[in-house]
Formats: sequence, structure tokens, C-alpha cells
Amino acid sequence: MMHNHTPIVAIIGAGASGLMAAEILSASGISVQVYEQMPTAGRKLLMAGKTGLNISHSEPLDEFITRYSDVRIGNWVRQFHANDIQAWMSGLGIDSYIGSSGRIFPTQMKASALLRAWLHRLDEQGVRIYYRHRCTDIHDDMATFSIHDKDGQPIGVISRSFDIIILACGGGSYARLGNDGAWQAWFGQDELTPLYASNVGIERTWSPFMHSHFGQALKRVRASVGKHTDYGDIIISHYGMESGVIYKLNRSMKDELDTQGKICLTLDLLPDKSSQFITKVFTQIKKQSLNNLCRKIGLDPIKTALLRECTNKNDWSDFQKMASFIKALPIYFDGFRPIDEAISTGGGVKLSALNHTLQSRHNPHLFVVGEMVDWDAPTGGYLLTACLAMGRAVGHHIATLLNKNTKT
Repeated sequence: MMHNHTPIVAIIGAGASGLMAAEILSASGISVQVYEQMPTAGRKLLMAGKTGLNISHSEPLDEFITRYSDVRIGNWVRQFHANDIQAWMSGLGIDSYIGSSGRIFPTQMKASALLRAWLHRLDEQGVRIYYRHRCTDIHDDMATFSIHDKDGQPIGVISRSFDIIILACGGGSYARLGNDGAWQAWFGQDELTPLYASNVGIERTWSPFMHSHFGQALKRVRASVGKHTDYGDIIISHYGMESGVIYKLNRSMKDELDTQGKICLTLDLLPDKSSQFITKVFTQIKKQSLNNLCRKIGLDPIKTALLRECTNKNDWSDFQKMASFIKALPIYFDGFRPIDEAISTGGGVKLSALNHTLQSRHNPHLFVVGEMVDWDAPTGGYLLTACLAMGRAVGHHIATLLNKNTKT
């Protein structure tokens, strides 16, 4: 790539990865043009920040990087991790704090102030953002865009050539925010892993007995799928279950669904009490109903209802068996909620289709970053950290490459 002109980099997508790549490149003197199909930038970032923008997590780095489905994601996260993100936010004038769960939030909680400060920095660094420009095709160094008016109606088509094109189009969830997965058409099938829902609820059909408990929480339970376990609260939903605990186990659930055709979630309803204690209470107290026994050992009404829902009525008088179910209650689920309800998606452009700098092996003008790459992680700051880290790494690599070639 020899240049006799000022190099121009196009970034398709104004989300976390794309904006971070734009920041690094523009700070290095590279001309950057960002193309966003929506009317504004960072729409998924803003949605995530409605109840508090969980931007990263304070757990030890070696543990942090185990949250990713592919160890290669950890390589970029090591170069830009939680401490670096807090320092970067501080440079934008945004203070942060670590919550009791270890999650990191901006002090103002919501994402709007952070995004405004970030866009102001990019503007000062000369980054140009073209809104309502939907990329419809990529071919070698050329990108084609359909331009839309404020009502979403197409008003023109343009094609432009660039020195480098960075795809930061997001995954396939929340299509209304622009993450519609249309970019899959630009890749060969051998370059893609099908998108799938991640950080999403799981489905089963409840009996009418459970309907009055919809929206209530199972407090302080231990949940297991195969060898993987997590502890916390789970919400009973009209369609099944959801919560951060469920999201953390999604990857194991997907593996089990793929191999077994069902998901078996095992719950310890009283993780702070032993099987021996529960069995002793059940066997010492005579002529009590199951509901009364459950109350005496500490089960609240929602846990008792779930126990009754997921066991055979013939077993209710076998107190030893019921004691074992309280410590290990198997609950079967049919699958996941639709992809557009998912917080994120797994699948996407295979890492094998990209080199170690996230450059396409088939198109040297093309780099791919963020959620559209084939990796997965639970909520808790891991998703956003990886997206920022990947955008930063690609920005530094391309800046070095273009600046070197410009001087050659």
C-alpha cells in the first residue's frame, strides 16, 4: 500500500469499536470518515446506559479474560483493560466508580455525558461523521452507501474508495438500533459463523400454577449447567427465566442445546444450607404439608412454587427425595429467546478469516472489529471492554501502517 496522497480511512459504524478506532487514527494524523446508517452515533451504547452504563469490571485481569469465548480476545483486552478505560474516561472529564459487584460505571451512570464528550473530542480531532449513510456493499477498497433523509427515505447512492475500510457494524441484536446483521452479505459463507442470541433469556412453558409468580425473583440461588456454576438471583418470566446468572451460563447452555436438544438448568434453592440439615428437618417434623416444611427450612413462596412445578406430585410425600431436589432441582428449557431480544450476539466473522491484526485475509483493505467478529462474553462490562480494546488495537495498527507507508 504505497501512497502519494493523504490516506483516508472509512469506518462503517459509529458504535464503541468504530468510535475508538476513529479516536486513535485521528489522533495520529490520519483522515477519518465515519459512516453511520442511523441518525445519531452510539445508539446501543445509549440504550445500555439507560439504567447505568456498565463499561468494564474490576476483577483481576487474568480472571477477566477467561470470560471470553476465544482466548485471542484476551490479547487485545490485556492492552486496554479496566484501569485503562477508567483513565480514558477521566481524560474525557467523566469520573467513574466501582460498584459492590465489581462492575465499573460512570459516576453519572448514564452514557449520554460520556458520548457527548467523546464526540466532541472526535470533532476536535477532525473526524467527520456521515449520518443516515447505510453501507450496502464492500468491494476491495470501495464502499457503496445508500443515503437516507430524516424520514428514512433513500435520496441517493454514492461509492467511494478508501485506503482502509474498518467494519464496526455491530452484531445482530436490536435491529431497530442499526444492528441488523446485513453486513453478512459481504462475506463468503466460509468466513462466517451464524449469528446466535447471547445474554438472553431461556424458554419453557410453565403450567398455569406459575402464572401468578411471573416477574418475581428467585433470590440467592446457585445455578449450574454442566460443570459451570453461578450464584445470584433469577427472574421467573412468562417465557421462562432471565437474569445475569442466566446470561453467564448462556454459553454452556448453547453447548448443551446443540448436543442434547434441551437445556438442563440445575438449581440449588438453598445454597447456604446442607442436604443433611434439610433432610433432618423434613424427617423430624411429622404430619406437615410440603408447603409448611419448605417454609420451616427457609424456602420462600416462589421457591416452593418452583419446587412443586418441577417435581412429580407422587414424590411430594418422599421427604428425602424432596430434600435432594431442593439442593439440585433440574429444570428443562427448550431454547433461547429471539435474537432481537438478546443483549448481544455471538457468531459473525470468523477469527480464522482475519489475521492477528483483524485484517481480512481475502481483502487487505478491510479490517473488522467489535461484536461482528465471532466471539462471545457475558454482561458485566466484558462486552464493551472488548469492543473498545479491539477498536483501539486496530486504530494503532492502521495508523502505524499508513504513516509508515506515507513516509516511504
